[in-house]
Amino acid sequence: MTKSMTGYGKAEGILSGRRIIVEMKSVNHRFLEISLRLPQMLASLESETKKRITEQFSRGKIDVIVRVNGDGNPADEERFMLNMPLVRNYYALLCQLKEELHLTQDFSLTTLTGLRDIFVPVEVEQSSDDLWEGFSTILDEAVGNFSVMREKEGESLAGDLRGRLEIISGFLNKIDSRAPAVVAEYQKRLTQRIRELTAGVALDESRLLQEVAIMAERCDITEEIVRLRSHMEQFSEMLSSENAAGRKIDFLLQEMGREINTIGSKSGDVEISHFVVEIKSELAKLREQVQNIE
Repeated sequence: MTKSMTGYGKAEGILSGRRIIVEMKSVNHRFLEISLRLPQMLASLESETKKRITEQFSRGKIDVIVRVNGDGNPADEERFMLNMPLVRNYYALLCQLKEELHLTQDFSLTTLTGLRDIFVPVEVEQSSDDLWEGFSTILDEAVGNFSVMREKEGESLAGDLRGRLEIISGFLNKIDSRAPAVVAEYQKRLTQRIRELTAGVALDESRLLQEVAIMAERCDITEEIVRLRSHMEQFSEMLSSENAAGRKIDFLLQEMGREINTIGSKSGDVEISHFVVEIKSELAKLREQVQNIE
């Protein structure tokens, strides 16, 4: 199954009386890169979280953001406590400021309570195993939703890629049909040119046929056409396989590019050159789209 590297997934759940929200989004990347933002209460789960995500995906830059909110139940609302070491530090600094600047105005309780991080949430002590047991369920749901979107995007990508393969196949069939006529036209042009130069002198037919045979061998593109068709079949099979790997498909596209370049250089025919240009244009579009495949 073809999977896109772009996607979005979200899941929510209750953990220790708090609502946990997990959001995942990703963009293209050559390798797997995970950016993880965990709240303080889940900081100890960073390693397990990255491992779980790594088990599911192979490529893409994945951003994972985990937020903690109250769940709306008054009994479970977040409780706070005073950060007394910080309060004492603030108080000492204010006293120092008053003394050094010779201030006469006193500072009040309102001044202290307005300072940052005076009140901090009360953390409920829980073991990492207990936290992981609850959090992993929410994470797995987010990963599942995220995977579903990547698969849907991948199906759309695969449809576009197959359509472009059909276009390439059509032009390749035209090249294949045109190739025999190139040799015949060359023989006709060569015969006419020799007659013009020899002014009616009898032609050495065997020598002429030998020259045509050399030319036919030099511009024969049968092998390139066969290989290109084989690459296209492999491409289509990869799109339908359980593990469609973008890097393998990208390598296959490079091989397809080499074959069509050889066809263009060997044929020397204007009409075939036109078809080659059209195929190169479609290959460029394929390369661009394949960058989105995991």
